[in-house]
Amino acid sequence: MPDAEATSRYSKTLGIALLEALAAEGRFIFSAADAREVAARIALAPGAIDGTLRRLTNAGWVERLRRGLYATTGELPGLGTLHPFALATALVQPSAISHWSAMSYHGLTTQVPRLVTCMTTRRVVVPSMRHRRPATNRDRHLWETAGGLRASYVIVTPDRYFGIEEVWVDQRSRVPITDRERTVLETFAHPAAFGGLGEGLAILEEHLGVLDLERLVAHAIRYGATSVAKRLGFSLARLGASDAVLAPLRALPMKGVRRLDPSRPGVGRCDPTWGIQENHVR
Repeated sequence: MPDAEATSRYSKTLGIALLEALAAEGRFIFSAADAREVAARIALAPGAIDGTLRRLTNAGWVERLRRGLYATTGELPGLGTLHPFALATALVQPSAISHWSAMSYHGLTTQVPRLVTCMTTRRVVVPSMRHRRPATNRDRHLWETAGGLRASYVIVTPDRYFGIEEVWVDQRSRVPITDRERTVLETFAHPAAFGGLGEGLAILEEHLGVLDLERLVAHAIRYGATSVAKRLGFSLARLGASDAVLAPLRALPMKGVRRLDPSRPGVGRCDPTWGIQENHVR
């Protein structure tokens, strides 16, 4: 009968070999299917994969993100800790870093987000939803992993999943993130998510010189909500944007009047040029 300790050492050796083979291909976040594909090259029997992954998880060398998805933890030399953005976007696909997390990445805010926020077109079912107690609005789409990642997912329609670029957040991780202009646009589309329109107005004023205004306007038109485009146009006009920049927004037809900050009461004078009620008070 084989010695149990020797068998354990042998299993761990094969597990390390598996992780090294995956890392050699840049697979620091990998699926069980990835592990099976690589296992054949290191003489690890297909039937031993599940047990090997379980032992690696118990040893703290990999983290199980969700069923069938794993990530190296950095406990082994050469396998450093993975960036939270890489973990968050791997948990739900497609998804892109957005909102406060993207604002922080782009240097649009000095606030340090307490969790990673992503936008996705997928219906997200986080572990808390599987419990008998109903999830609150706060944690409805909040995913927490054993390794300490806290990720929130904002669901958008496919036609509003745009303005996304791929960026390297460290030497091993390239992740999708909303570009600077798409990130700013979100503050005008959903001011309540940022505590009111004040955040968007402050960002626009402070960073006007580094924003690509033509791209920002194009994003606003593509977003497909005239009220958002007019809100942005009114704000850009107040900051002295050129007629060439403002013309596409001004040309959009809109009936009636919209509040500048939809999260505040409709009190204040109306700007007839933009159809915007100036109800925001700093």
